Amino acid sequence: MKYRATIGLEVHVELKTNSKMFCSCKNDSEETKPNVNVCPVCMGHPGTLPTMNEDAIRRVIKVGLAMGCEINKSTYFERKNYFYPDLPKGYQISQYAYPLCKDGHSYINGAKIIVERIHLEEDTARLVHDGKDTLVDFNRAGVPLMELVTDPDFDNAEDAQKFAQELQLILRYLDVSNADMERGQMRVEANISISATRKLGTKVEIKNLNSFKVVGKAIDYEIKRQTEVLDSGGEVIQATRGWDDKKQVTVPQRTKEEAHDYRYFPEPDLPPLELDDKLIDEIRLEVTELPDQKRVRFRDQFKIKDEDIETFVLNRDLSEFYEKVLSEFKEWSGKDDLGQVTANYITSDLLGLMKGQTFSEDELKISPENFAEFINLVHSKEINSKIAKIVLLEMFKTGKDPSDIIKDEGLSKMDDSNELEEVVQKVIDGNSKAIDDYKKGKGNALQFLIGQVMAQTKGRANPEVLEKLFTKLIK
Repeated sequence: MKYRATIGLEVHVELKTNSKMFCSCKNDSEETKPNVNVCPVCMGHPGTLPTMNEDAIRRVIKVGLAMGCEINKSTYFERKNYFYPDLPKGYQISQYAYPLCKDGHSYINGAKIIVERIHLEEDTARLVHDGKDTLVDFNRAGVPLMELVTDPDFDNAEDAQKFAQELQLILRYLDVSNADMERGQMRVEANISISATRKLGTKVEIKNLNSFKVVGKAIDYEIKRQTEVLDSGGEVIQATRGWDDKKQVTVPQRTKEEAHDYRYFPEPDLPPLELDDKLIDEIRLEVTELPDQKRVRFRDQFKIKDEDIETFVLNRDLSEFYEKVLSEFKEWSGKDDLGQVTANYITSDLLGLMKGQTFSEDELKISPENFAEFINLVHSKEINSKIAKIVLLEMFKTGKDPSDIIKDEGLSKMDDSNELEEVVQKVIDGNSKAIDDYKKGKGNALQFLIGQVMAQTKGRANPEVLEKLFTKLIK
């Protein structure tokens, strides 16, 4: 390529705390009535004093530990000064000189991505544009906001998008945020420059990208736009741009500010923050298995396909259900190599019944024990595939035990050879054309005859047994 792209990300994440960052107002991103979760502190009234939300601090440290960061034991909050209608105090309480976490990393497609810093600040109010008017909803003002900044380690949109997706998974695994981009709980900004040399080009920031697809599209477009500017002999201007989803282009917003423009200085109304090893070690114990660790474990322990592993990694609740079912299935069958068999029934049969709905074990009527029993019945050929579909659908609707369903609905396997032979003979007697076709060597004739018996026995007969009976009885 003529130019080399250099891309860094800034990701803002609303933390899932009960209250806001510096006051006791409810932190509720789902509230639709404007300006109800507000108080003099988050509205910036004169004479009010902020107090730190310990839960928010712990959550940011947890993310930092998960990303391999060094935790700053001595830090403080600062005022970031700028005026905008969504900022009630005329400044934002943030961190600059000493972020809570620094020097972490992640891996995307084998490349190491450096996490430069993770710091904590307060969110701004929400602006609602109504025709020519702009309305301000202060419910979001003061919500704890984590900002993660990467080094400019990406050289393509795909890897940057993948990093954002993996970060969302990590945040959800740690339970620090729902990180729903559609609800504004996670917002991505991309810094992009291109250069024909190893020297960095002029950086352009794209703000508030609200979906992973848009992250990829905006970066690709901006690389193309800057390329066209340079090819035409122009100069890329350092600026902040936004994404126009209708036109699928980036649009100018304002010239890019530098750190000194914000006149950072220590927040005088909050004391310095001193963290000890005991607290950090306590939080470290809360860092559970992360997505990439789960991928490795599922591959090594259960020997299942990569696409099934990704299905389970993307849905933590489903993966936990899978492990419970597999454990029960092993008890039923007495075998160990059942990882892929179990995965097949969950990712194909069960999710097929759910028709795209998000899996939740709390809402599912089928218990892991009953699902394991169902798989064992099919795997041991106690029921065939046709009966299995009937049984599973009834389990899905009612939550009943599969054995009870089979008994109550009369779906048990036909073991009486005399009874089965009698049905086969009736089918032979009533289908002379198919019998002639079979004798002439037409293979589909036998399948037709077996299908007739299956219909009459409601799928309870074993097709392999039927094939032997037809071979024996056709003269």
